[in-house]
Amino acid sequence: MDRLLARKKSSSSLRRKRSESGLSSTPSDQKPREEKSAPYRNPQYELVLNTKGTFMKESKEGISDASKLLCQKLLDGEQDVPKESVFDDAVFRNACQNLQGKNEARVIQDVSRLIVPSAETLALRAESLECLVESVNEGWNNSIPLTGTRPQPDYSVGFRREAFTQDQLDKISPILGDWVSGDQSFFMATYYMLFPFLSNEVKCGLQALDVADRQNAHSMTLAARAVVELFRLVERESELNRELLAFSISHDHRSVRIYGVYPVINGKETEYYRHPIHTFDFTTLDGKEKWTAYRFTKNVYDVWMPKQFERICSAIDQLPSKLDFDVPSLPGTGLSQGLGSHHLSRPDDDTASASKEDDRQSSIAGHRITPDTSFTGPGAAKRRRDGTK
Repeated sequence: MDRLLARKKSSSSLRRKRSESGLSSTPSDQKPREEKSAPYRNPQYELVLNTKGTFMKESKEGISDASKLLCQKLLDGEQDVPKESVFDDAVFRNACQNLQGKNEARVIQDVSRLIVPSAETLALRAESLECLVESVNEGWNNSIPLTGTRPQPDYSVGFRREAFTQDQLDKISPILGDWVSGDQSFFMATYYMLFPFLSNEVKCGLQALDVADRQNAHSMTLAARAVVELFRLVERESELNRELLAFSISHDHRSVRIYGVYPVINGKETEYYRHPIHTFDFTTLDGKEKWTAYRFTKNVYDVWMPKQFERICSAIDQLPSKLDFDVPSLPGTGLSQGLGSHHLSRPDDDTASASKEDDRQSSIAGHRITPDTSFTGPGAAKRRRDGTK
């Protein structure tokens, strides 16, 4: 369980990032679009993911029957759609023609929010969505990395800190760490986003959506991993086996790919797989499916998200108010026996080496592929007993 505790970034890494940003808090580290997607352009990146236990394909048994029904419900559920947009019937054809040959920035400007609606914008009129927070082209600096490449989705959605009660935040403080100091955790994406569950990548050009798919597979593996690791703490991980825990959407100026990510749990081992939910060209058949992704995403927010949030909160509520990782067991708490033998959040001695790996891997050539399915990164860390958030 040592690996679940929050980790300190190296001081040299923090100094460099703060100097670049001019801020004292964790910077957004917004890399240019071409730079952030460079490692994913090589098809071998899929092999890198495989060595870490994540696969861009379906598992042998696939998703559970309940998740199959969920996919259909998310696709078929009716939702109101925006008026007076470029997807209006009167202008749709011309709008699509205008996007031919345009770059990603133009596609994002014209159609991205019509494919994947903004959670925070919808929350302005829907109180049930106020628990959500979004990020745009922002590095997931507070997430413990899976590979040397740090995710930076074009758009992502998760839960804001304020969505959780103070008691819940206190309970998970050892595994969240001190976000102000830039601690990294399995359960954060950015310092203000916990338990992300949706990512969107936009790409244009030949085979560009394959690149977007690799980016999304990476990001949403971290999203699914957060929930699995939380449920392992309270010995409820079997509830998540083959269940969809995160969603991704890749699109260009005409094509859309929707996927779900799910874990396959076998004892202490967990592998992550991708389920293809729907792929389509929204420009064909006079735009018959132009609102499919929009409705799907809104249904994720309205139908799937509340139940997922309730499930996450129920697991957090099972944690004791004050975790004592030195006692041999925690009877009656629902915690696994292994949790009782570890300390609270601590600095990470070896994040300096992890930071160096992150810095040098701006391309796939920087990866040294090893058959290691652990998500923890190298080394053990010094322990800290203060339990600060």
